[in-house]
Amino acid sequence: MTLTRHHADFPLSRIREAKRETVTVCLPAKETAATIEPIVRDIVGLRQAGIVDQVLVVDAASGDGTSELAARADAEVVQEDDLLPEFGPSRGKGDAMWRGLSACTGDVVVYVDSDSEAFGEHFVRGLVGPIVCEPGIDFVKGFYRRPFRLGDAVSDEGGGRVTELTAKPLLRLFWPGLADLRQPLAGEIAARRSVLERIPFPTGYAIETTMLIDVHRLAGAGAIAQVDLELRQNAHQPLSALGGMASAVLEGAASRLRQDGRLTGPPEVTLEERPPLASLRMAA
Repeated sequence: MTLTRHHADFPLSRIREAKRETVTVCLPAKETAATIEPIVRDIVGLRQAGIVDQVLVVDAASGDGTSELAARADAEVVQEDDLLPEFGPSRGKGDAMWRGLSACTGDVVVYVDSDSEAFGEHFVRGLVGPIVCEPGIDFVKGFYRRPFRLGDAVSDEGGGRVTELTAKPLLRLFWPGLADLRQPLAGEIAARRSVLERIPFPTGYAIETTMLIDVHRLAGAGAIAQVDLELRQNAHQPLSALGGMASAVLEGAASRLRQDGRLTGPPEVTLEERPPLASLRMAA
């Protein structure tokens, strides 16, 4: 069973007492002017409290003032295309996360989405908590309730459709050790940087799927925890847009099944991936 905790299990005092590692919070951002500033301010508050050491926003050349607002809130801001430029222009969310990792200085790296409308400092506190307070934990996923909002109407359920219809059935069938994860596609993640640097990163939306599987293969199910963050609200994609996301999840899973020899035949799609950062240092 995956270790499961609630963010309230990790108050500031407990984390401060147990913390021995440095912590970076990395926020990939693209056109998130409506949400980025309050999110950064909450995380900067944790830096002032001694929980976070680096607040890094990786901006995708946003034209809406995202980078300026993040800098005004006292984040370190970098443009994703300026990181590892020898790999050409950045090609998606996973690529932004990988390039951002190269600029992270913390022993522990926390990824949070920059478009959350119901963000609070407990997101970061809850994700960091198991790594610094619980023995043997190297990787943490957040989970939450995702109400579905359409206009002014809000339903308690309905968010996370790709999670329920694609990701969770795949994990139950092929990786049963991960089957009890409630939000396997959550963008709220914490991990030891030494682990993240040893795995490849798909450039697009397959990243959450492959990262989870790769960490499971590398460190084992016992190194993975999940934390209840209670509520996450963000804009929902129309149903017609979810096919591409579901396809990315399937492509990521298929690539790992091929690597394990559990899927044969020529691949219909070749997954574009960035190499483990540790391998770049070894080659230098």
